[in-house]
Amino acid sequence: MRLVLAAGFAVAVATNCSLAQTTRMATTGVPLQRIEREELCVTNGAVSVLPDGRLGVDTPSSRAVVRIATTQSAEIRFRYLGPSEGSKPLASGELRRQIGLKLRAQDTCNLLYAMWHIEPDSRIAVSVKRNPGKQTHEECGAHGYVNIKPRTSVAQPKILPGESHTLHADLKADDLTLVADDRVVWEGTIGDAIAGIEGPVGLRTDNARFEFEYYAGTDRGTPLSAPGKRITRCVQSAGD
Repeated sequence: MRLVLAAGFAVAVATNCSLAQTTRMATTGVPLQRIEREELCVTNGAVSVLPDGRLGVDTPSSRAVVRIATTQSAEIRFRYLGPSEGSKPLASGELRRQIGLKLRAQDTCNLLYAMWHIEPDSRIAVSVKRNPGKQTHEECGAHGYVNIKPRTSVAQPKILPGESHTLHADLKADDLTLVADDRVVWEGTIGDAIAGIEGPVGLRTDNARFEFEYYAGTDRGTPLSAPGKRITRCVQSAGD
């Protein structure tokens, strides 16, 4: 095994060994462990396993949450491959290409998003979807979104096909920090918008193809594979 530098991280490159149990350290100092496909509940779209062990998405939309207990620290290391073959406009009618992280994903109606927009705009956006008493897409649809303004933020360059990037989110209580490509790009307080919402971390993509690895914070030093830590409930949804 050798080490290379990628997006500010020391990355282990396997020769004859598996990366399945690789543990990494984020720039925020949070220990991370790679999440495998079987540890994801894919609630919408499809997530495949590539020959090199990374994950892939080429559907107009994909949604997933981690099925094992983690902290509210998550990271996605992705390569953008361009538009998906088909397209699915958002409820607003906008055809947006994006990738991002889900935090406190209680269900499809109540969660926090940290999304990296690729087209038509290029920025990182944070929003809470909150619909008290509702749990399914049929009940809440695309209602309940509240955009969160950052305390500080940094403009992002346009992502081009073939480029590789990293997005890391660290949520402590109601304070959120986002790190993109080894620099802090968004900091802010979510406030009461997230009060009472609890759930796992996850991911979301729209109208784009990606190759990626997903990482999540270990739960207070407890191995992610420890008995009794697995979240077994996995509910399919039309979208969120």
